[in-house]
Amino acid sequence: MELLKAELSAVLGESLSRLERISEQPYAHLYAMYDKEGNPLSLLAKSYICQGIAQQEAYKLSMLAREGEVRLPTVYGLVMTQQAPYKELLLMERLRGVSAEAPTRTPQRWLLLKDQIVESMLAWHRIDSHGYVGTVDSTQENTWPKWYAQRIEVIWSTLLKVSAPLLTYEDRNLLFRTRQSLDRLFADYQENCVLVHGNLTLRSMLKDPRTDQLLAMLNPGTMLWAPREYDLFRLCEDGMAKELLYHYLSKAPVAEAFLYRRWIYGIWEAAARYIHTGLLDRAPFELAGRELQPWLE
Repeated sequence: MELLKAELSAVLGESLSRLERISEQPYAHLYAMYDKEGNPLSLLAKSYICQGIAQQEAYKLSMLAREGEVRLPTVYGLVMTQQAPYKELLLMERLRGVSAEAPTRTPQRWLLLKDQIVESMLAWHRIDSHGYVGTVDSTQENTWPKWYAQRIEVIWSTLLKVSAPLLTYEDRNLLFRTRQSLDRLFADYQENCVLVHGNLTLRSMLKDPRTDQLLAMLNPGTMLWAPREYDLFRLCEDGMAKELLYHYLSKAPVAEAFLYRRWIYGIWEAAARYIHTGLLDRAPFELAGRELQPWLE
């Protein structure tokens, strides 16, 4: 922490009294910075443990801000660092607000907030990719089922080559069976790819703590062009997230196959994160195993 503070002080040209870690994601940690008098700076430092992710996120933030109707944090600079375990630092605007996970003061305010979030999502989802699909650094002219099958093959072959002790036999069997069933599970796919946030959760949304109005969207994923259902699968948790999902679907329905494809997206996303971070989110595997059983049989 002290070495990181010294490096940031040199980059900013002023001494920092302390850093405070305010968020932790699989790929990155977010730090608030304080000047020598102890006052918070209007900047945040996002430190990435995987190289290349910072530049992708900077591009994604600028594109979402340009094409959408909701505010996103401004990026001020990218720094290459030698302070383990980090590879890159992104200096970005510090936005005020609280997570949209925090309950609203009244049910009416929650309804209005859901409307604001859904309209912000639909502003991106109305932008067609014109045949392109993929991540920020790997876009190609293709269909989503074919591109996603390629992505799964890369993840699967990587898992076969590296040590993955946290994956049980049941986990591997579930991955194998979904991989073998992709043609059938995507047989009815018809949607075009659109601009997606790529990491859509209530934790990635900021609201005003007094008015419960939506302020900004944060922490986009690396996925650039994908079907709308790929932007929705993270909203399947019980509670407020699922209420938001149903509110979106009431305004802009997706294919019925989303009922089972959302679990496929969840387990392969967990597998990809495991490869990059060494951390495995077991919940998606256990839930997907139960939900996918009828469809895989």
